[in-house]
Amino acid sequence: MAPKAPKFELKTPKGTKDWQGKEMVVRDKIFNTITQVFKRHGGVTIDTPVFELKEILAGKYGEDSKLIYDLADQGGELCSLRYDLTVPFARWLAMNRNIQNIKRYHIAKVYRRDQPAMTKGRMREFYQCDFDIAGSYDAMVPDAEIIRIITEVFDGLGWKGTYTVKLNHRKILDGIFQVCGVPEDKIRAISSAVDKLDKLPWSDVHKEMTQEKGLDPEVADKIGEWVVLKGKQDLLERLRSDEKLAANPSMKQGMDDLELMFSYLEAFNVLDVVSFDLSLARGLDYYTGVIYEVVTEGSAPSTTPAPQEVVPAPNKKNKFSSDPDEDRSSDPSVGVGSVAAGGRYDNLVGMFSGKTQIPCVGISFGVDRIFSITEARMAADKSSGLVRSNEVDAYVMAFGGKGFTGLLKERMSVCTTLWEAGVKAEFLYKVKPKLSNQFKAAEVNGVPFAIILGEDELAQGKVKVKEMGLSDDHPEKEGVLVNLADIAQEMKQRLQRKRELDQLTGRAQGLRVVEGIKAEDVTPAEKAAAVEAAATDAVTPAEKQA
Repeated sequence: MAPKAPKFELKTPKGTKDWQGKEMVVRDKIFNTITQVFKRHGGVTIDTPVFELKEILAGKYGEDSKLIYDLADQGGELCSLRYDLTVPFARWLAMNRNIQNIKRYHIAKVYRRDQPAMTKGRMREFYQCDFDIAGSYDAMVPDAEIIRIITEVFDGLGWKGTYTVKLNHRKILDGIFQVCGVPEDKIRAISSAVDKLDKLPWSDVHKEMTQEKGLDPEVADKIGEWVVLKGKQDLLERLRSDEKLAANPSMKQGMDDLELMFSYLEAFNVLDVVSFDLSLARGLDYYTGVIYEVVTEGSAPSTTPAPQEVVPAPNKKNKFSSDPDEDRSSDPSVGVGSVAAGGRYDNLVGMFSGKTQIPCVGISFGVDRIFSITEARMAADKSSGLVRSNEVDAYVMAFGGKGFTGLLKERMSVCTTLWEAGVKAEFLYKVKPKLSNQFKAAEVNGVPFAIILGEDELAQGKVKVKEMGLSDDHPEKEGVLVNLADIAQEMKQRLQRKRELDQLTGRAQGLRVVEGIKAEDVTPAEKAAAVEAAATDAVTPAEKQA
């Protein structure tokens, strides 16, 4: 007797989703690109529990602490789902005191009870990819390498020229606040308000600082003169030229750090992507030095929200702000936000160890936000259809006339030969399948090659290899006969040649399918050059026989 259907609605919790098909292919490509960069820079990976003791996470995230998911009491231990991967890393360092320096990377899910906007990558369960350098080194050297890592990741994803690394220093911000007259006990709260300038107009931020956090309006006005500025070394010189700022000890240390860092960024050849932005504050309490944030064309909202002092019309419900659990994907005032962020946190390990301070600096990439922008670009370029949901290289099929047996065992045997050679292959799970159904299965999954078994050809020790999607006038449109004994080597060489051709053609087009870069027009000469270059690279056994 079949079980009864559940009476509740089958769905995922708010702010979460199931990943499948082409989404997984694109996401895995993002993971692989990021991991390759991390390993290139000497990173080693660790893994930590998905939940931590509540006291480990408490007091580390400032105003964002309210977004932490607390779990029910389990045997006397109060636990919370991890909010990020940084605090668990600091806890791990404090517990492993024999480790005084490490380049660590960690790719895992984190959880935040934030208001979701699913199509913009703002979720409650999402992946972060973190790279952190822990240990005592000469000033600004690891901090500069982090920015080099950022550029390698986004250039590797095909985003070159479309992103900016916003850079600031916590001590510079503190110095500005001190000179402007912010009381010491309000600096973190005011910093959190300034951090909202990428999402809110200055009038809203000014209102929050004065009306909600009790800051003198004149002090807020002074802050406003500075936090709107951005530049590179020129902005640093402007700050130094102000006598009051230059005399502030915190300000001086921050400016000295950034001056050194700019020289290292030039050596790493990444200065052109950096913007020194005084509005960047990063609301988390544990940052102590340089802070970073990466934004791209899809980061900003499509419209700027109106100042809060504008009173909505009576009886008109504000559908985007009334329910903190409501998905805001359709709200034009909500953007994807930053796609990576991080900074220096020299005191976090000491919060757990009590004595040992291990300076750290790191960056966290938001995979779901990167995916959201990539998906939007692919849709605009109509390139999503080029992404396959599986990686099968060859579909083994069979056909015959009257008395056709289906050649099931023969198909199994050919697949086994291909699998043992490392070639990805499939066949239809039917004893006597129709040829049309076999071709349909291959076409639906975008399989590039068909290996066709016929009774007469098999009797001669031959099979037919057909590359899918060839033009009608192509000499191999109907396929080519090859020796069954050579099928594995034949396929490996054909696949290698196809990969090289696809790579060259893709380079000529300026199209990197999974990465979502906008395709450029390709001249006939470029296409011809790509095809000719690939055609000379590999010769298959069948071609040698010919």
